[in-house]
Amino acid sequence: MNAAQIFIAIVIISLALIFVILLIKGKGVPKGGKLTPLVSLAFAFVMAGIIFGENRIVGYGSIGIGLILAFVDMFKSMRKKKS
Repeated sequence: MNAAQIFIAIVIISLALIFVILLIKGKGVPKGGKLTPLVSLAFAFVMAGIIFGENRIVGYGSIGIGLILAFVDMFKSMRKKKS
Protein backbone atom coordinates (compact mmCIF):
# COMPACT_ATOMS: atom_id res chain seq x y z
CA MET A 1 0.00 0.00 0.00
CA ASN A 2 1.24 3.45 -0.78
CA ALA A 3 0.64 6.60 1.27
CA ALA A 4 -2.46 7.63 -0.68
CA GLN A 5 -4.19 4.30 -0.10
CA ILE A 6 -3.36 4.42 3.60
CA PHE A 7 -4.80 7.93 3.88
CA ILE A 8 -8.02 6.92 2.13
CA ALA A 9 -8.33 3.85 4.36
CA ILE A 10 -7.91 6.00 7.49
CA VAL A 11 -10.60 8.43 6.31
CA ILE A 12 -13.05 5.64 5.52
CA ILE A 13 -12.43 3.93 8.87
CA SER A 14 -12.89 7.19 10.79
CA LEU A 15 -16.18 7.94 9.01
CA ALA A 16 -17.40 4.43 9.75
CA LEU A 17 -16.49 4.85 13.42
CA ILE A 18 -18.41 8.12 13.63
CA PHE A 19 -21.44 6.42 12.08
CA VAL A 20 -21.25 3.55 14.58
CA ILE A 21 -20.86 5.94 17.52
CA LEU A 22 -23.95 7.87 16.41
CA LEU A 23 -25.94 4.66 16.16
CA ILE A 24 -24.76 3.42 19.57
CA LYS A 25 -25.60 6.72 21.28
CA GLY A 26 -29.16 6.31 20.01
CA LYS A 27 -29.26 9.53 18.07
CA GLY A 28 -29.22 7.71 14.78
CA VAL A 29 -28.25 9.29 11.54
CA PRO A 30 -29.21 12.97 11.41
CA LYS A 31 -32.34 13.50 9.39
CA GLY A 32 -32.54 16.19 6.74
CA GLY A 33 -31.79 19.54 8.23
CA LYS A 34 -30.41 22.79 6.99
CA LEU A 35 -26.75 22.92 6.14
CA THR A 36 -24.76 25.41 8.14
CA PRO A 37 -22.27 27.65 6.37
CA LEU A 38 -19.42 25.68 7.95
CA VAL A 39 -20.73 22.38 6.58
CA SER A 40 -21.20 23.94 3.16
CA LEU A 41 -17.60 25.14 3.22
CA ALA A 42 -16.41 21.70 4.33
CA PHE A 43 -18.34 20.08 1.48
CA ALA A 44 -16.78 22.54 -0.98
CA PHE A 45 -13.28 21.67 0.25
CA VAL A 46 -13.92 17.94 -0.08
CA MET A 47 -15.28 18.40 -3.59
CA ALA A 48 -12.27 20.56 -4.51
CA GLY A 49 -10.03 17.80 -3.18
CA ILE A 50 -11.72 15.29 -5.43
CA ILE A 51 -11.58 17.57 -8.44
CA PHE A 52 -7.92 18.51 -7.94
CA GLY A 53 -6.92 14.98 -6.94
CA GLU A 54 -4.22 14.72 -9.58
CA ASN A 55 -2.09 17.20 -7.63
CA ARG A 56 -1.81 15.16 -4.44
CA ILE A 57 -0.81 17.96 -2.09
CA VAL A 58 -3.73 20.15 -3.11
CA GLY A 59 -6.20 17.27 -3.33
CA TYR A 60 -5.47 15.59 -0.03
CA GLY A 61 -4.94 18.91 1.71
CA SER A 62 -8.38 20.11 0.61
CA ILE A 63 -10.03 16.88 1.72
CA GLY A 64 -8.26 17.12 5.09
CA ILE A 65 -9.38 20.73 5.60
CA GLY A 66 -12.93 19.75 4.67
CA LEU A 67 -12.95 16.92 7.21
CA ILE A 68 -11.58 19.17 9.95
CA LEU A 69 -14.27 21.78 9.24
CA ALA A 70 -16.97 19.10 9.30
CA PHE A 71 -15.75 17.82 12.69
CA VAL A 72 -15.64 21.38 14.08
CA ASP A 73 -19.23 21.95 12.99
CA MET A 74 -20.29 18.61 14.45
CA PHE A 75 -18.79 19.44 17.85
CA LYS A 76 -20.28 22.96 17.78
CA SER A 77 -23.75 21.59 17.06
CA MET A 78 -23.39 18.96 19.82
CA ARG A 79 -22.46 21.67 22.34
CA LYS A 80 -25.37 23.83 21.20
CA LYS A 81 -27.83 20.96 21.72
CA LYS A 82 -26.52 20.31 25.25
CA SER A 83 -27.04 23.93 26.30
